[in-house]
Amino acid sequence: MADSRELGVRAAREVGEVLEQIPCDTAEELCMEIEQARRIACYGVGREGLMMKALCMRLMHLGLDAHVVGDMTTPPLGPGDLLLASAGPGRFATVLALLGVVRDAGARTAVVTAQPQGEAARQADLVVHLPAQTMADDRGSASVLPMGSLYEAVQLLFFDVVAIRLRERLGQDSEEMRARHTNLE
Repeated sequence: MADSRELGVRAAREVGEVLEQIPCDTAEELCMEIEQARRIACYGVGREGLMMKALCMRLMHLGLDAHVVGDMTTPPLGPGDLLLASAGPGRFATVLALLGVVRDAGARTAVVTAQPQGEAARQADLVVHLPAQTMADDRGSASVLPMGSLYEAVQLLFFDVVAIRLRERLGQDSEEMRARHTNLE
């Protein structure tokens, strides 16, 4: 049985191995899509939803008009806007419904997923493929991380890399981002 330090090192190695598989242009394509959007709404379910909220927070720190779907202050999306949704296993009924709503309203869609051939990805304008294990394919896995944790850990780090690249592309620094952090904690 591995001790807790060994487990942590193995988990970090697994996350690193997945990040190494993601082409460099993946983050750049997502950055371009986000930069072109007038307004961004982020959505995910469960722990994926928490990672999408983390991304939305970073987008807000960058001064972008970013919102979390389901929050009562989220405005409607339309032409020039972007729905950024996570569907790690390739499909969630709520993601599919939201893709249809915003597509009908004229907004663009981006899906973050481990299954680029999945139903949600087939409906998206942009697919962000993070090739990590999700809860849908964790049975019999050699991963030390339970259920979909590998995918979610990769999301968190990938999204922070996207935020760093956006910060550079937008000509901002860490202090400008920090100035937008809430003071209501």
